[in-house]
Amino acid sequence: MSAPKQPSQTPTLDLSRWRNVPNLMMGIGGAGALLGLIVNPTQFAHSWLLGFMFCLSLVMGALFLVIVHHLFDAGWSVPIRRFCEHIANLVFPWMVAFFVPIALFAPKLYSWMDIKDRAGHPALEAKYPLFTMGGFYLVSALCFAVWWWLAKGLRDASLEQDRTGAAECTHRMRRYAGGGIVLFAFTLTLAVILWMKGMMYEWFSTMYGVYYFAGSVWMTLGTVYLITMVLKRNGTLAAVLHEHQFYFIGSLMFAFTVFYAYIHFSQYFIIWNANVPEETFWYVLREQGTWWYVGMIIIFGHFFLPFLALLRIDLKLTFWWMTPICVWTWLMHYFDLSFNIMPTLHPDGFPLFWIWLDLACLALMVGLLTRAFLANFARHAPFPVKDPRLCEAMGLIAPCASPISGGEMDETDELADALPQTGAK
Repeated sequence: MSAPKQPSQTPTLDLSRWRNVPNLMMGIGGAGALLGLIVNPTQFAHSWLLGFMFCLSLVMGALFLVIVHHLFDAGWSVPIRRFCEHIANLVFPWMVAFFVPIALFAPKLYSWMDIKDRAGHPALEAKYPLFTMGGFYLVSALCFAVWWWLAKGLRDASLEQDRTGAAECTHRMRRYAGGGIVLFAFTLTLAVILWMKGMMYEWFSTMYGVYYFAGSVWMTLGTVYLITMVLKRNGTLAAVLHEHQFYFIGSLMFAFTVFYAYIHFSQYFIIWNANVPEETFWYVLREQGTWWYVGMIIIFGHFFLPFLALLRIDLKLTFWWMTPICVWTWLMHYFDLSFNIMPTLHPDGFPLFWIWLDLACLALMVGLLTRAFLANFARHAPFPVKDPRLCEAMGLIAPCASPISGGEMDETDELADALPQTGAK
């Protein structure tokens, strides 16, 4: 039986030199965030929200990928499912903890919280009871509870499958995914409306939740590609990866590049065509000063550049080509979120002076999430060792040889015991 095909062979990647990077990010980011809080609390609140929504994009994008894996009973995505489960489970307690400053600084972020007479604001009255103090905190708690329930339930069933190999674990994950996709869409839309669109409560857009979702999954796919590449090159997933994992992740990146552009253009075109002041003011504000150039960066950098870069099939398997594209998704998503959040505080243009505070808040959060992710990854098998689709993911015909013990995948007790030791350290 031939070995699974993989992208061109590359030297083993030594990650030991990067071990202290999360600690450095936490230290430098924490100091910068504290300085920003002291110097300008209002700017700190906006920078913290930007960092929070950036990290939430990654967590929710990973949860979506896990749900979709089970909805479509996918085979190719089995090797990457486990680390996506770990990323999704960062929602509790880490994302909840990151939300605490937003909850405390909410009056500085959302002007509607200071409005006492709702009758004089029809747009605010139309959003009752969502845009109330009680509604804000209650719905926020509901969203986190649903996300935690979904992420934990899916990972618990996945880990139980590692121990028992029971078919019921697979069926349970499919049931979670079936109901979870509806709850995911509903709660993510509510959260984005409250936490981002709510900064300009007068504005109406029925596509805003999908707009944030499309950009989040796009950025998450770039991150997933990089993690998969690293885990292949350091040997953790090398035995179970096939070339089609990289091809399909790259193809999904291409698909969401187009999907994001479609959603963003549709939102803009509908608002421009209707020419209703309650809607157009949002874009008019974002054409002032240097925000115009940020908009152009998003148009060309978020769509045209990655669209052209991902057209060729063979380049999706070329690491030196894909790596800068994946990093580029982070930069473009940052500009996209800044384009949504910062004009309320800086209507005249992009706040270049405060970019250090944006990066400090983001570095602190990413450093903490990275440490938590690596700790979870090290405690469990790096991929679902008894998933019935693992052989298919490897490009082999079941029953296939164990990548560790040499036995058949149908008899994986030894494999399950051996694999947790290969987790990232």
